[in-house]
Amino acid sequence: MKILKRLAAAVAIIALLSSCSVLKSLTTNPTSTGSNTGSALLALYQVLRQTGAIDLSSVMNVINLGKILTGASALTDASPSFLNSFSSGLISGSENMINNSNVSAVINGLKALTSIDTSAIEKAAEQANSGMTTQLTNTTAGVAPTLSQLNQIFSLLK
Repeated sequence: MKILKRLAAAVAIIALLSSCSVLKSLTTNPTSTGSNTGSALLALYQVLRQTGAIDLSSVMNVINLGKILTGASALTDASPSFLNSFSSGLISGSENMINNSNVSAVINGLKALTSIDTSAIEKAAEQANSGMTTQLTNTTAGVAPTLSQLNQIFSLLK
């Protein structure tokens, strides 16, 4: 019985670490971080355009929010070379929805996300990424200002 408990605990720890590392490992390469951020922005932008809202009960929407926040956090104290590579990835990941004329404004919008307490969103994204259900709603701490900032970013893309 002790062996089963230890095995279950080990599996739980491995699952938790791997789910966290999926989002956190995105920050190691600026081009791929930018690309993942751009593709997540594109996905949420398309959802917003099609449905008029970002459905927080959708696992993919929550995961994409987590990817955007991970990308935004990578911009804190980023070097100019990191920003250049991130920008290239952001443009390609968004399938050129973000382009040379708006990339700086989008990056500034992403940087503004870092001033918001998004810990509840990040936790929900990690849970969604590991297949767990999440309880993220519009009233969850940090959600309303995050969605507001995303809408400001999306307004740059119209």
